[in-house]
Amino acid sequence: MSDDDTDFGNFLIGFVVGGLIGAAAALLLAPQSGEETRMLIKEKSIELKDKAIETAEDARERAEEGLEIAQAKAKVALEEVQLRAADLARMTKERAADMEQRMTPTPPAPTEPPADTKA
Repeated sequence: MSDDDTDFGNFLIGFVVGGLIGAAAALLLAPQSGEETRMLIKEKSIELKDKAIETAEDARERAEEGLEIAQAKAKVALEEVQLRAADLARMTKERAADMEQRMTPTPPAPTEPPADTKA
């Protein structure tokens, strides 16, 4: 997940920097009057701002989706750990009871009186 965030962050930075460089190159190389150049700068800056906002919104949506996925996975993992802990607690109680039973001395079995041999 961290690599995806880094990759997307790098993409976003490259996108913005590339847009700025492209806009600057287009303005410097285009043969236009000062007024036309100012108008073009204004239009391109608005366009670039809109693209940056759109890209930021997409990034936010992706982050929210990633958060939801992470929360769901964490919930499943927590439930699994709780089940395992309950099983271990049950097994521990059973073994403790078994050991206690083994440690408790059992009373000797009553012995029968010797059978009368006179018959």
